[in-house]
Formats: sequence, C-alpha cells, structure tokens
Amino acid sequence: MSVYLDHAATTPLRPEVLQAMQPYLTEHFGNPSSIHGIGRQARLGLDEAREAVAQALGAKPREIVFTGGGTEADNLAIKGAAWAASARGRELVVSSIEHKAVTQSVAVMERYGFRTTWLAVDRYGRVDPADVASAIGEHTTLVSVMYANNEVGSVQPVAEIGAICRQGGALFHVDAVQAAGFLPLDVDALGADLLSLSGHKLHGPKGVGALFVRQGTALLAQQSGGAQERQRRAGTENVAAAVGFAQALQLAQQERAHEGARLAALRDSLIAEMAALPGVSLTGHPTERLPNSASFVIDGVEGGDLVAALDLEGIAASTGSACTTGSAEPSHVLLAMGLEPEVAHGSLRLTLGRGNDEDDVRLTVEATRRVLERMRGAGERRPEVASV
Repeated sequence: MSVYLDHAATTPLRPEVLQAMQPYLTEHFGNPSSIHGIGRQARLGLDEAREAVAQALGAKPREIVFTGGGTEADNLAIKGAAWAASARGRELVVSSIEHKAVTQSVAVMERYGFRTTWLAVDRYGRVDPADVASAIGEHTTLVSVMYANNEVGSVQPVAEIGAICRQGGALFHVDAVQAAGFLPLDVDALGADLLSLSGHKLHGPKGVGALFVRQGTALLAQQSGGAQERQRRAGTENVAAAVGFAQALQLAQQERAHEGARLAALRDSLIAEMAALPGVSLTGHPTERLPNSASFVIDGVEGGDLVAALDLEGIAASTGSACTTGSAEPSHVLLAMGLEPEVAHGSLRLTLGRGNDEDDVRLTVEATRRVLERMRGAGERRPEVASV
C-alpha cells in the first residue's frame, strides 16, 4: 500500500507530457539558436511552447520568459524588476508568508539598500488588501503577494491587490507556482505585471518554469551570456522541458473545472475526517483554499516524526514546504498566522493529486489515527527522569 499525498512538493510526470517531450529528446535535438534546419526544428518547438503558455495566461508570447523553475522565476522577478525600477525608489512590499525563493531574494535586495514592508496576514494566512494600499508609497517599486500559499493552501485576493498596485503605480508580482494547476491565470484579470510558474507542480518536468513579464515592464537580466529569451535570461533553452511544461499547463487548465471539483470533494472529506481526530486542527482558510490542499497542526507531536511514521505506513506526506523540510525552525508561514512555535512544530501537510481517490483518504486517516495513538502512547509511558 502506497498513498502519495505530497503533490505540493512535486507531481508525477503525465504520460501525455512525456510523449510531447520525446521528439525533442531524440530527433529534434538542435540548438534553437542555430539557423540550420535541425536548429529551426527545435526553435519551432520552443516557439509553440511559448505560444501555449502565453495563451494559458491571456498573454503575448513575447511576454513569456522560460526559466529553470519557479525559484529562478521568482528571483528574476524580484531582483530583475526591482533593480530596473529603482529610479522610482527602493521600497518593496511583500507578504510575510511568501515562498523562500521570494523572501531570500528580498533579503539580497535589502543588502543593497532596498527597504521592505512585510505585510501581515490574518489567522487564515490571508493578506488584507487595505494593508497593501496603506503600504504603497511614492517610492514603492514592487509588490509581491503569492496567489496561493504553498504550505497551508490559502488563496489570496490577488485581483483586488493587483488593482490597488496599478492605482498606486507599483509593479505587482504574483507567485502562481502552486495555483497554476487549479486557479484561473488570466494576467489581466489578476492585474499582474510579473507572474511565476513551475513545471513540476502540475505534472510537468522538473527544472523548467516561466516568468510572465508584462510588455513595457523593465527587467534587469540576472543571468549573463547570450541573447536568449529576448536578452532576459541567457543560456541555451531546454526545449524538451519547455514543450513538456507547456503541455502540462494546457492540460491542467483544460481539466481545471472538473478535476478541481473532484479534488475539492476529496479535500473536504479528508479535512473533516482528520479534524475529527483528537488534537488535530485545520490551518489555512476553511473555504478560500486550493482544492487539493489540507494542512493541520497536531497537538503533542513533532511534524517530522509524524511524517516519518506515516511513511512507514505507506503514506507520503510533509510538514510543509519541501524547500524548508529538515529545518529546526518552525514554519515562518504558521508563525505569521499567529501560531506559537511549539504548536507550529506539529504541522502536517496533505496535498492531493490526479491519482488519489476516496480509498486514499480512508487509508490516510486510518494510518494517522494509528500513528498518533502509538506516538502519544509512547509519550505517556516514557519514564520520568529524576531531577538532580
């Protein structure tokens, strides 16, 4: 028995995606910058992939920059746009629960004299748009608020925030890495000037992503070399990965309504049954959350110990972001939501995907019940150590 409930960390490659990639791993192997026939074949595949990604976003192909993943897309957005707009000022406005790819990029900018206003979130992990409006000043260059949180799944009011940024004259960056498989991506409706995506979060290949850069938005390239990607990201493009990413994004958007409803029903069942276990509490917004995301804090256990024990039961889960797993520090997301550190240490994230069904929910809840009974029982039987 094996149940995979860590789709927020990564997803299995869809067969259709592998099939689309295959020709560019074999016969269409050319460098897309080469002018001979073999190179032109690769260029055609890259151009078609760019057009497909642009179509999914309601954007123009020239506004799509292929990157090495969501982290690179976030880095390019934060550093590239902030530096390019620094004549306006050196003030950033960033939500306190962003992915580390954003917060660490901001930390780099702060070392070069940029100042950051960190937006607080409520107990559900959501930003108040009024706080964004209050934070934007005449020297604000960039606002960054993620579409949906990677740890607790809460969805942000990004369209409202985007309108506020437009009115305030600040660029708006949206990390849509987790949202891309489940939520609408029209960049005009969202009011996004920059938007980050990643292939492996929606059943595409690892090592590829994209950054939407609205036409007219200045961007300082962070990777020097050739003139690829309209001089915004040097380096020979990974054509096969770009083709696979585009195929995965197209499929996800085509199936979004049906698959989202199916996953939301499973998610609601999982949340209800997990929350009925002793000492288990939901984190994140109860309704404004990704359809595949269920996250909890559990009394009296360490999240890492719980995940290890569930793994032995055949359940693949996580304590939160795979990018911070193994850290001794509690989740910055849960702390920003007002949880005490000792409570935040008991975090558990369960994220569903295409291969999951009702049996997986039942098996996961049963396994969690058994594990918690064992862990808590062991704690109760632990002998006391006499004080010296």
